[in-house]
Amino acid sequence: MTDNRELFASCLSGMEGQLAAELKDMGIRRVRPLAGGVAFFGTPRDALRACLWSRLASRVLLVVGRVSACDAHSLYDEAAALAWEHVVLPSARVAVHATGTNEQLRNTRFTALRVKDAVVDRLREQGAAWESAEERPLRASIDVRVRDERATLSLDLTGRALGMRPYLPHDASSDAATETLLASGALRMANWRGLSAAGAAFIDPVCGNGALLVEAASLACDRAPGLGRAEWGFQGWQGFDPAEWERLTAEAYERFAAGLRRVAGGAAEAGAEAAAPDAGAAPDLQMVRLVGASASSAAVARARDALRRAGLRSVASVELFDVSSIEGLVTRVAAVAARQSGDSAAAMLVACAPEAHAGGKAAAQAVGASTFLAACETAPEGARFALIDCGAAALRFPREGAEHLRVGAGRVASDLRVFRGRPDAGTVVEIPDSAGGAPHRVRVNDEASVQFASRLRKVLKERRKWAAQQGVTCYRLYDADLPEYAAAIDVYESALRPAGVRFLHVSEYAAPRSIDPQKARRRFDDILALAPVVCGVRPEHVFSKTRQRDKGGSQYRDAGTSSYVTTVAEGGHLFEVDLAGRLDTGIFLDHRITRGLVQRHAADARFLNLFGYTGTATVYAAAGGARSSLTVDLSQTYLEWADRNLVANGFDGQEHRFQRADVMAWLTDARRSGRRFDLVFVDPPTFSNSKAMGRRTWDVQRDHVELLIGVSRVLSEDGLAIFSCNLRSFKPDVERLSQYGVLLEDISADTIPADFARTPKIHHCYYVRRGEAR
Repeated sequence: MTDNRELFASCLSGMEGQLAAELKDMGIRRVRPLAGGVAFFGTPRDALRACLWSRLASRVLLVVGRVSACDAHSLYDEAAALAWEHVVLPSARVAVHATGTNEQLRNTRFTALRVKDAVVDRLREQGAAWESAEERPLRASIDVRVRDERATLSLDLTGRALGMRPYLPHDASSDAATETLLASGALRMANWRGLSAAGAAFIDPVCGNGALLVEAASLACDRAPGLGRAEWGFQGWQGFDPAEWERLTAEAYERFAAGLRRVAGGAAEAGAEAAAPDAGAAPDLQMVRLVGASASSAAVARARDALRRAGLRSVASVELFDVSSIEGLVTRVAAVAARQSGDSAAAMLVACAPEAHAGGKAAAQAVGASTFLAACETAPEGARFALIDCGAAALRFPREGAEHLRVGAGRVASDLRVFRGRPDAGTVVEIPDSAGGAPHRVRVNDEASVQFASRLRKVLKERRKWAAQQGVTCYRLYDADLPEYAAAIDVYESALRPAGVRFLHVSEYAAPRSIDPQKARRRFDDILALAPVVCGVRPEHVFSKTRQRDKGGSQYRDAGTSSYVTTVAEGGHLFEVDLAGRLDTGIFLDHRITRGLVQRHAADARFLNLFGYTGTATVYAAAGGARSSLTVDLSQTYLEWADRNLVANGFDGQEHRFQRADVMAWLTDARRSGRRFDLVFVDPPTFSNSKAMGRRTWDVQRDHVELLIGVSRVLSEDGLAIFSCNLRSFKPDVERLSQYGVLLEDISADTIPADFARTPKIHHCYYVRRGEAR
């Protein structure tokens, strides 16, 4: 008699078919793919085996029952009617997680609390011993999924998500767990298990944190992905049989040991018996066929640590290679596989998975794609190629025999692709090495990128010479010099900890509608691949963002990635910049001369900075001897940033103040109270619809007259305001302003730095003074 239970294994959307096949491979027959996972029936042993061996499941859930979710009372009553005393150990502390809402149950935290109350009350009624939470070492996690007016209640047998492999660092994020699942999905699509059993080679030429290499080595060595994990959700389950678990893990360790001997044996002389490998020892690089590579020594160290924690260091290597040398590594690994298998046409799988999806890493990914394509072109005939989110690189492969799977949703949406033919040769750009070494060979998507590389080299030579003469360390290097390569490239040089490190900030301009979006994407990828090589900057020090133009201009937008903060110098002052976290970095380089004007006019002045942003102009005013300063902005984040900038330059006295306020409302109040300032800097955004402004929006063309009238009314009798805006089509209403006694003097041409000479309309700048009203 079998003790079959209803179970559900969740997974990334799109992987349901793969997961169903994996469960069938384990001998589990009654499987049914559903949205977001696979339902199946099995014994407690099957459930434990799925937890231990599944490479694709996120969680394994034991379905306890389905109850009414038409309202909170029905949910409680029917949840309390389930026999939880036969599911949860008395010694386990209960935790509940809920997903899904309906008209009556709109708050998932409330839903979880109602279910927890029901479970705990039921256990107490059944006489379960109930110690305090601190005294219960085990945990029973209950999963609640609400859909329409029904809820499915399950016991989570996994606890921590299965994607959080034991070899990952203890502080690994959920992104790392997703990476392991994507890697396993791509490897299954490529039939890596079958290839590895036949002695095929594996190479990940851009191995990042090593997840793809570790997953490939685990499959080759028959290592259970859950092996070595100490804590499981099923430890709080009444149906858990510790003896059965011991048998399953003992079998898994035996299979792993045999797999290690088999893979290591491939490196031994034909017919010789392989000794048991030392799992932590480094492999013989001339005999290993499972290889990862990276141009980053830090990434190599991380990947080696992951292999070591997984017990696979002896059968897989991670080596320092870049796009210029990767071909030699592929040739070496292919020869090893051919020699060990006795087949000169031994197969190879070349696989690539980006380490991260966003902004600051995009340049590293572009360089990685070039390295991956170089490896693929060198791979032997018959090789297979697996890609995870490699963008334009996928377009280089033949469509025949290709497989594609879209998995995940939202932020974790990814494309898994497997190809059976090598990519086309493409175009290779040779770039001289700045240190006099061998030239760098970079594969690009578009032949025209050769011209871009040539242009960038030329302007870099000129701009660096100019910057050295002017003492400028942060400057515009390239600004859509070639219209087909519509991007701005800025150079930033760190001033502290350590000084002299160069960074690139690449902003993509939105392509015109007449340009094919895919072609624009490929060209931008080429920019990201070529710029760090031409400029001699490490790819991880290149940060890229997209600026989409709004009607009338563009405004600050969160780039949506983690911040990368460093300190730069300008004009003898220190400024904090964030190269990754926001669209703009914290300092507008085109205002370099304008800030100098502020400093020149600031002696003994009462200084006002409206739309103060990060306070760079306030720092210049303080350095110029301003008697006092007030920085006004609607964003508390920017005001705190401005405060840090002043403190970094030694201006931390009470005479420097900050006020969070809507500028237009603040000006009205200041006029009424008779406040006066000798020097005012006004640099408003082109457009804003910030929620903090209420129903009102801001448009610089529409609202500048009202703004400048207000500014003129807080100027002292001989006061001066400097007004700037970055709307390229801006036209001041001089006639209307003069009617209100506001005089403008256009100084735009005198405030455009040499590095912005190609775009003289990057901003408009004016002196504003009080005059006689007409």
